[in-house]
Amino acid sequence: MKHVFSYLKPYRIAVFIALFLMLLELTVELASPLILARIIDDGVVAGDLNVILFWGAILMGSSLVAFFAGVVNSFFAAHAGQSTGLDLRSSMYRRIQLSSFEKLEKFSTSSLIMRLTNDVTQIQNTVFMGLRIMMRAPLLIIGGIALSFFVNVQLALVFAVVIPLLVLTITILMRKGAVSFGWVQRKLDQVNHSMRENLLAIKLIKAFVRRGHEAKQFVTKNEQLKDQTMRALRLMEVTQPILLLLMNASIIAVLWFGSVQLGTGGAQVGEIVAIVNYATRITGALTVLSMIIMVVSRAKASAERIEEVLTECSGDEEQAIQKGEKSYVQKGDLTFEHVSFAYPESNRNAIHDLSFHVSAYQTVAVIGATGSGKSSLFQLIPRLYEPTDGRISIDGTNINELDLRTLRNTIGYVSQQTMLFSGTIRENISWGKPDATLEEIIQATEAAQIHQTISKLPDGYDTRIGQRGVNLSGGQKQRIAIARALLRKPAILLLDDSTSALDNKTEAAFFKALKQYPCTTILITQKLSTAMAADSILLLEHGELVDEGRHEQLLATSSFYQELYYSQYRKEA
Repeated sequence: MKHVFSYLKPYRIAVFIALFLMLLELTVELASPLILARIIDDGVVAGDLNVILFWGAILMGSSLVAFFAGVVNSFFAAHAGQSTGLDLRSSMYRRIQLSSFEKLEKFSTSSLIMRLTNDVTQIQNTVFMGLRIMMRAPLLIIGGIALSFFVNVQLALVFAVVIPLLVLTITILMRKGAVSFGWVQRKLDQVNHSMRENLLAIKLIKAFVRRGHEAKQFVTKNEQLKDQTMRALRLMEVTQPILLLLMNASIIAVLWFGSVQLGTGGAQVGEIVAIVNYATRITGALTVLSMIIMVVSRAKASAERIEEVLTECSGDEEQAIQKGEKSYVQKGDLTFEHVSFAYPESNRNAIHDLSFHVSAYQTVAVIGATGSGKSSLFQLIPRLYEPTDGRISIDGTNINELDLRTLRNTIGYVSQQTMLFSGTIRENISWGKPDATLEEIIQATEAAQIHQTISKLPDGYDTRIGQRGVNLSGGQKQRIAIARALLRKPAILLLDDSTSALDNKTEAAFFKALKQYPCTTILITQKLSTAMAADSILLLEHGELVDEGRHEQLLATSSFYQELYYSQYRKEA
């Protein structure tokens, strides 16, 4: 928790002001029973109206001071809490953005969303409550007990017996509560993961009539969350009755012994009233304390989850950006030398001892069955993952020596799963180059064979795209993604099976237009008609390069390629 709450440091002035005002408010509250005792003993009992009026005015004035102190305290406490939440979210988001995929894979998407939202909200609410009431409650208890001894030592001894029992109870419950609410947050992660997965696959669920099955799984996880939350809250709810029982017993004891001392002259009426007043205030503080236990327990669980992200996602890409040389990639000459790669926590290589060379401005097709390592190969080039062995170089320079931002700015990447963002078509295409002109955008869309389609839309390039591009066909989304990559005028263009939804005529027109771009193109494809037009073809199997060459050469010498060819062209053969 120490790391998380260190984000309060920039707002220490607001924290100090809030604490000062809270202490001022607390001082007035602790002084009120003493003033009340003076009014009773020196005013009411003695029949002196001047004393009543004088101390009554002081009591009223101090109450007004406490009121305004509380209002201003709330403002500064809220400022510190909300600002801390803002900084935590920003820091976590930055760490996530700059972290390698290897470290991000330790967290599910739904879990990261929960940590960025729900967990941060828990922390900022805890900061606010800490500066507003959380610290006030224990200080009120301590101050009330101390002043009770100042008023009457013998009556205050009752608290000396009760308070240690209360502290022990609170300590035990806080420890158990932190563990219990940690489980609540994990169950909440599972519910959010299930909900996110269902919403993303809603079309598939409806098409396969699996609503009942998925609903049953969601309900199961939801009930587990409810049960775990009820267990945690039940533990917290036990606190308040125990605290009230002990404190009410202490008030009865004070009244009992006070009546005895009043008869013997060992105590005055005002003293007994003051002690009872402190006891009721302490009881109120203890009631708040039971709520504080729950808040702190949840905050502790949330702080541990946030700290896990801040620690694990160490921003290693930022270090790579700072260490690399800002040399510009000019040609896009690509070389793999004995490259091997295994995903984190995997006991086998996705790529094994892979070596090949792609000359600048060539087009190379990568073919292989599912799981052969094609996409893994692509992810190594922009350093989304680091190879476990071997060397990858561009224009003769090891990519580990290049500035990461420079490297990625020279690569155009179109992923297998087309991702479009909320906004207009123009905004989605210029996302690849924010300062692009309309002429540059049109040039890219013409090459991607999507300009005519966009022009026919009612709003043209200002047409808004629905969530995840639901108002576009698969081919249209792919061509917009291709245009986004071409807009950057990349030195290396990576197409991960991103022409699969295009018909042969459109695909041929695209590759013809692509020749106008001076870039090295590497494409993953399952269509041999696409691979035939490439300058070279790489055949992958189980992460290894089994053969490479042009279509005619492979068809004559490679049994693996022959099987692929005849499986697609059996009728023609």
